[in-house]
Amino acid sequence: MSDINRKIGGHKAAINNPNVSEEAKDNSRQAIDELESSGETETTRQEGEKNEGNVIGGYKATLKNPNVSEEAKNNAKNVLEDKGAL
Repeated sequence: MSDINRKIGGHKAAINNPNVSEEAKDNSRQAIDELESSGETETTRQEGEKNEGNVIGGYKATLKNPNVSEEAKNNAKNVLEDKGAL
């Protein structure tokens, strides 16, 4: 998790904390807006961009799952071979 996302998380915690003043909550809301508009948060990652390791792991899990059809297992095997992960 990036440093900016940690900062945003801290501000969100402050906003939801009943012991924090309204002034501090307003400051946190403003800080979140500024951090999100900076364009550096993980939530700004482009749609469709996937972690290749997770994709490969999913296909490998498909091969071992007894509830998956042989057709799906063959497809997973082909994808893994194409990616050089098998």
